[in-house]
Amino acid sequence: GSNPRAVVISPDGTKLYVTMNVSGKVQAWDLQANKTIKSVKTGEAARSLDISSDGSALFVVNFNSDTVSKVRTSDMKVLQTIKVCNEPIGVTYDSSTNRTWVACYGGSLKVFANQ
Repeated sequence: GSNPRAVVISPDGTKLYVTMNVSGKVQAWDLQANKTIKSVKTGEAARSLDISSDGSALFVVNFNSDTVSKVRTSDMKVLQTIKVCNEPIGVTYDSSTNRTWVACYGGSLKVFANQ
């Protein structure tokens, strides 16, 4: 794909998810078959991503859209996209608190409770 940026592996080790920076998509790969399963557009310049501890959701920051998107992994559907800050650059999911942390290029951190 065009300009892969970040990757995470599902907790069960069967799938790999990769952000495609130029196209603003996230692709899901079947690691057994070594092929793309599905992809979804999340925003402009999809950068970093993280996965929930149960593997059911991805959290993706979209650098040029100033957003973070929550993607359901079972069908690669975007469940939610919210404005977070100017140029979000990093993201992590904290399973102990069920919160998503977003790092902004300008130096701030944003914290969101997941529903």
